[in-house]
Amino acid sequence: MLRLEGEAFSRYGGSMDREILKDSITELLASFGGQADSITVSDGPRAVVAIAAPDDTLIGPHGEHLQALNTIARRLVEAKHGIEAANFLIDVNGYHEGRLQKLRDNATLLAQRARLFKHDVEMDPMSSYERLVIHELFADDAEIATESAGEGKTRHIVLKYKTTV
Repeated sequence: MLRLEGEAFSRYGGSMDREILKDSITELLASFGGQADSITVSDGPRAVVAIAAPDDTLIGPHGEHLQALNTIARRLVEAKHGIEAANFLIDVNGYHEGRLQKLRDNATLLAQRARLFKHDVEMDPMSSYERLVIHELFADDAEIATESAGEGKTRHIVLKYKTTV
């Protein structure tokens, strides 16, 4: 069982102490026999718990196991320390970072298409975190605005060409 006690939650910035977060994830992995060669925690607005694993078992098909691992870990931390403490992402063997880079590259390509044809372009459905990454990517873009559309599993981003008046 994952236990976070005492100084685990840092009131400054609403983030978990790195060592306690690392220990907590290690304990969670051990509870179901998950294997990790190393675990590192990076600082930032959203801490990233990078796990180097011997294989892709923790990732699963299309990242499903990794998504479940993130959900369970966040729920456990949130139940003990509140929603502010659950602001972290677990990444195994660089899967999330690689996926996010492909997503950014695809969004940039689609934005070029929107500029060229002066037309809105819809992206494929994605998670709330992935939508946040795309919104941030175009936050300062003078020609492209982003908007989330759809509901549930079909929620996606629309890249909207800004017409100048």
